[in-house]
Amino acid sequence: MRSAFHLRLPSLLPVLLLLLLSSSLSYRPRGALAAQFDVGVILDRKTWIGKISRTCMIMAVEDFYKANPDYTTRLSLHWRDTDNSSISAASAALDLLKNVRVQALIGPQTSTQAKFVAKLGDKAQVPIISFSATSPTTSSSQNPYFIRTAWNDSSQAQAIASLVEAFGWREVVPVYEDSEYGASIVPHLIDALQEVGANVPNRSMVPLSATTDRRLVLAELQKLNQSRTRVFVVHMSYSLAFRLFSTAQEAGMMGEGYVWITTYGLTDLVDLQGPAAARIMRGALGIRPYVRNTTELQGFKARWRRRYHQESVNDNVTEPTVYGLWAYDTVWSLAMAAEAVRASSSSPFTWSNVTNSSTDLGRLGSSPTGPTLRELILNTTLVDGMSGRFEMVEDGQVLQSRTFEILNVADDGWRRVGFWTPTHGASRHMNKATALRVVEWPGGGTKPPKGWEWPTAGNKLIVGVPVKPGFPQFVTANNSIPDGYCIKVFEAVLSQLPYHVPIQYEIYKDNHGESNGTYDDLVYQVFLQKYDAVVGDVTIRANRSLYVDFTLPFTVSGVSMVVPIRDERRKDAWTFMNPLTPNLWFASGAAFVFTGLVVWFLEHRINVNFNPGRASNQIGTVFYFSFSTLVFAHQEKVLSNLARVVVVIWLFVVLILQSSYTASLTSMLTVQQLQPTVSDVDQLVRDGSKVGYLKDSFMPGLLKRLKFNESQLIAYESPQEYHDALLNGSVAAIVDEIPYLKVFLSKYCDKFTMVGTIDKTSGLGFAFPKGSPLVPDVSRAILNVTETNKTKDLENMLYGNTSCPDKDPDMTSSRLTFNSFWGLFLISGATSFSALILHLVFFLYEHRHGLQDGRWRSILGWLATLAKLYSQTDSCADAPEKAKPQDGTATGDIPSSPYLDSGWQTPSSISNHANGYLGSEDDTGTPPEEETPGREISEQTQGSPSFAEMLRR
Repeated sequence: MRSAFHLRLPSLLPVLLLLLLSSSLSYRPRGALAAQFDVGVILDRKTWIGKISRTCMIMAVEDFYKANPDYTTRLSLHWRDTDNSSISAASAALDLLKNVRVQALIGPQTSTQAKFVAKLGDKAQVPIISFSATSPTTSSSQNPYFIRTAWNDSSQAQAIASLVEAFGWREVVPVYEDSEYGASIVPHLIDALQEVGANVPNRSMVPLSATTDRRLVLAELQKLNQSRTRVFVVHMSYSLAFRLFSTAQEAGMMGEGYVWITTYGLTDLVDLQGPAAARIMRGALGIRPYVRNTTELQGFKARWRRRYHQESVNDNVTEPTVYGLWAYDTVWSLAMAAEAVRASSSSPFTWSNVTNSSTDLGRLGSSPTGPTLRELILNTTLVDGMSGRFEMVEDGQVLQSRTFEILNVADDGWRRVGFWTPTHGASRHMNKATALRVVEWPGGGTKPPKGWEWPTAGNKLIVGVPVKPGFPQFVTANNSIPDGYCIKVFEAVLSQLPYHVPIQYEIYKDNHGESNGTYDDLVYQVFLQKYDAVVGDVTIRANRSLYVDFTLPFTVSGVSMVVPIRDERRKDAWTFMNPLTPNLWFASGAAFVFTGLVVWFLEHRINVNFNPGRASNQIGTVFYFSFSTLVFAHQEKVLSNLARVVVVIWLFVVLILQSSYTASLTSMLTVQQLQPTVSDVDQLVRDGSKVGYLKDSFMPGLLKRLKFNESQLIAYESPQEYHDALLNGSVAAIVDEIPYLKVFLSKYCDKFTMVGTIDKTSGLGFAFPKGSPLVPDVSRAILNVTETNKTKDLENMLYGNTSCPDKDPDMTSSRLTFNSFWGLFLISGATSFSALILHLVFFLYEHRHGLQDGRWRSILGWLATLAKLYSQTDSCADAPEKAKPQDGTATGDIPSSPYLDSGWQTPSSISNHANGYLGSEDDTGTPPEEETPGREISEQTQGSPSFAEMLRR
């Protein structure tokens, strides 16, 4: 370990320059005797720490100078044995400072002693180095010459809190000795526990005299056992802790359900007292600073056991403990600093100028090398110390390695179950977050205790139940036995808990069997500790949460109002107009006319049914055909393919429109459109209407905040009273929570309806005392119950299965709008317009020769000719009243047709060859006997017809 020490030289250059000058004057040739460096050691050799650390320090001096034989200084340890009193330690320190003139002092052993001795060190400017005074109240900020080479007790607070968090405990009670050492950790522990959501409901302070008086320990344990908390953190001396655990075992507090956690000041108790301590502490958890088990440490422990048992033959101690390792490293650090000082053996003190002082303190001088030695110690680093990296920080204490090991007491001693690090918290491994190993708890079980027991000592949980005469569906008490929806939910929740909770119901009533107050009064009884819980239809409110803790809601709630309903739909002579909105009526009419005109354009030249003669007749035909399609009563047959496509699409539109109209009209004539008489609560306020509410509820305060006057509010007690008041007009509305209104509407849904949400509430919940550990468990159980069919069954019991007519205005039948049909109109219109354009293109193509002969002189003439041609009847016109010969030849005068010019057969000839006649009323295929008037038509064909003509036909 020679290379393990180094000094932070840049920060010590001024000090070293002065030392070089003094060393040149006091240079000793090689081989000369080493200068003696006097160091005082104050220990209580009657304690474990005193005996263990003494052996470690002796071995440290031997090992250091064996590893560094060339050093010119040598520590000389001057031992002083004291008891645990501060006076004894101060007396020993004064003797060492005044008579021995030590240049450094190791000890004393306890924090109380160290706080007093540190004042002497400040006056004499002598470093006071303690490896066991771990109290945070003693620090170098108050005493500059006090140096702590141990971990501060506050460093373990976060590790303990993380352990509590890992097992989900919510309450912890510190158990500590009545001393500065015991009480100093409590503030840090409380802060760390609060950061992880754990509370400290009370503390247990054990007097030091309890070490020899078992009755004092038993009295404190009885207080702990009467509280509900079962997680205890113990921080005290070895002897008092052994008395505490032995008495707790006798009192039955080391059994199932209890949790004991020891600070690292006690974790070595099992190593010190062996099986006796393991037997009484079985199942306890403890933490201690983690020390890497190196080969060098293993060799040191073996040598230490041989050396220690030579001096203490009757002791069964097997480990030097972490305090012994800190003592060993303290000596090495001081020896390194002493070599740097190169102090001579002459007196380093300068006596005080006060020569006539009658006290030792007044004649106490100051060390000239003290400031230099202090700086050297604070800047000394032991990289590979026995306890790990040994390095001082600016606040005068050893640098925290910040790694604790978590131990569990078993039959054969401690066993490691994990580690704690600032990065991963409580974990099985140091370098990753994993669950701890299985812990054997007090009583021998492996299931983590819940951390509390409530009620205690076999008592039952006293549960307050409200009186609810008007709504027995929620809670009722027959022969003082509660029942109802809320009681059944509560008992279902208790059955989901992983432990049994005995309960006893108490009805909150007066001598007359009536409610003993409002719900606020009932909840306040929990705060007064009359009840352990309140179960019923209790709404979670902010003002109530000031005194109790609520569980999660077991049913959704809110405030609404119930009002009468009436049918606002009028049924008169013009009701048939209501199904369609005006824009849809207009669009439908326009579509009818447009479709009729398109069909007329496509058919009137080839179909005599659309060309009856005069213009008025043709207009009548257009309207008759289009509107007769509404009831599918049209008899005119269409001949052209384009017209057929238009008609088919239009009939589809008419079918959809007619069906929708019929359904909407039927709904309007048969289904009531029920509307509430009042739409919102503001209307009630403006009209000054009276409103009803449930007696003993929080509604009056809510309604007053909504600007209702006291004179407008009327209290009722039952659904029947609600019903009568609404029917006779005593009130315009009933304002209540939604669950009550649902129960009311399940019986009277045909006459009333619920309108809107007036206020939002958190729902119905169970009330427990502040900080009750039952709240999180019951809340989780509520979630489990609500996710099962059990809740649905209970709600069916509460609200029933009554089916009510639909009274939601948004769900009643409404008028049909154009937005619902514009797609159909678009398809029909596009089809008709496309057919019309194609028809005109084909017509112009067929008459291209006649329109290009140049006989007209103006555009008006051309248009007149075009109109004349278009108004003429096509030679292919259907004439069912004219007969044709059996051979298919036509007789009479027939106007010339472009069909003949192209050699294309007429429709008549085609039908004759096919033994049928398109448009004829004779379905047998026999042509009529009367010939079609007109010129004789040549039947000679000169080629195949074009695709355009086929499409036109």
